[in-house]
Amino acid sequence: MSDYINIGKLAAVFGVTGELILKHALGKKISFKPGEAIFVEEKKDAYLPYFVTSAKAKTEDETILQIEDIDSREKAMILLRKQVWLPQEDFRKMVAKNSPIGLLGYTILEEGTALGIIEEVIEQPHQVLLSFIKEEKEVLIPLHDATLVNIDHKKKEVHVVLPDGLLDVYLNV
Repeated sequence: MSDYINIGKLAAVFGVTGELILKHALGKKISFKPGEAIFVEEKKDAYLPYFVTSAKAKTEDETILQIEDIDSREKAMILLRKQVWLPQEDFRKMVAKNSPIGLLGYTILEEGTALGIIEEVIEQPHQVLLSFIKEEKEVLIPLHDATLVNIDHKKKEVHVVLPDGLLDVYLNV
């Protein structure tokens, strides 16, 4: 797993002074402190630090950011739709305990057998999908009342019961 965690993207420009709206999946209202860094993915796997000068939590999934040296609408437009990343340590401090994205890095277990490490959490309108690698293949499993048994935050484990044949769909291709 990478040292950085994708938390969302810069979704819109707010006002004329270069403020940006960060649309994130941290699961709670987040307000960065002046001087804290966010990392913007300029190119694939190339993260440039941008330092926050001010931040206001707008909703549980949006924060308005003013970034150092971005002082006009035109400069802010260059960063639109760019992915935003945090170092893993900062991410763990900010993510809500009950947020699905907080499960990144947890081990998925079925009946006590480890299936893999969660590498991606895909939030869709009606369900959450957990992605992990098994036998060098990506496996997606739905996370909902029928599949989730327990989440152990201390051990960083997600216990599931999978529908019969779900793993076979991915592994016997």
